[in-house]
Amino acid sequence: MRTLTVELGARSYPIHIGPGLLSDEKLLQGAVDAEQLLIVTNTTVAPLYLASVESAFSGRKLRSLVLPDGEEHKNIASFVRIIDELIAAGFHRDACIVALGGGVIGDLAGFAAAAFQRGIDFLQIPTTLLAQVDSSVGGKTAVNHPRAKNMIGAFHQPVAVIADTRTLATLPPRELAAGLAEVIKHGLIEDYAFFAWLEQGIDDLLAQDGEALTRAITRCCEIKAGIVAVDEREQGRRALLNFGHTFGHAIEALGGYGMWLHGEAIAIGMRMAADTSARLGLLDKRDSERVVDLLGRAGLPTTAQGLAVDEILDRMQLDKKAGRQGLRLVLLRALGEALLMPAPDESILREAIAAGLAGSPAAAR
Repeated sequence: MRTLTVELGARSYPIHIGPGLLSDEKLLQGAVDAEQLLIVTNTTVAPLYLASVESAFSGRKLRSLVLPDGEEHKNIASFVRIIDELIAAGFHRDACIVALGGGVIGDLAGFAAAAFQRGIDFLQIPTTLLAQVDSSVGGKTAVNHPRAKNMIGAFHQPVAVIADTRTLATLPPRELAAGLAEVIKHGLIEDYAFFAWLEQGIDDLLAQDGEALTRAITRCCEIKAGIVAVDEREQGRRALLNFGHTFGHAIEALGGYGMWLHGEAIAIGMRMAADTSARLGLLDKRDSERVVDLLGRAGLPTTAQGLAVDEILDRMQLDKKAGRQGLRLVLLRALGEALLMPAPDESILREAIAAGLAGSPAAAR
């Protein structure tokens, strides 16, 4: 097991990474002080891991809530179901919610924990690659609005993150690839050496080589923990973690939160963001092509045919990084070096989006 720490003073917490952690009752018991526990999971994860987690906490006052699976259920209705369960069980402010599942469950459970009685503990037990490398770390919790992703939420840090790498063995190939999108993103924004290692080792990750997966998860968590420690509430540097997300969230929302997995939409968004960077002369044309090549080798889509440029641009205006100065984008000045800047001239954005919709090369003209 490898353990990292998200350094946030009194609210610091550990990230535990390794195989078989769901069978480590001592680890799970030690992560939570509360006597009242609500495990929130979904219909896909529950048959696989719920019994093991319930067993680990068998000495506590325990309830479990199994929600439908899918991004389309990351909404206010599901949030209310969690709150209803907490109230029905008579849980108080010393209770804890255990999020057992992927990013949807983590975001939902975390938001409910942030809101119930103005804030209770929650424990993240991510079971997907995407959640283990990204969404379980950093305290962003939210539900989607029909027009915009993650528009309703709160910052609320977990008490711990327990990432059992063995849970990845049950992931369908499409879900594994979706998680690799966020892995690649971490290399692109901050660590060129890691990106280059991914270019060499992407096949090992797709084959679920244990050593490669642990290395990738650990490095992503190191990068994110370091950024969160200096900018917890996304006032500056943390926004870099949203590389590709302004485009990707628009694509995801236009697909009704069901057509594209989150990582798939972000892969297309990263292609558009790299293309925009190249068209602006920030990123070398060949490096833009390397981004698209690695995404494709990871089994991710890099085009989104069937959408219109105007509707993507319209949805992008709802991005959370927009402010009084207008839309801002995370772009690349080099592989491994991201920057946040005002959106360029709309004609450049139109060209980059159109290239991503048509499937033409993502390099600058």
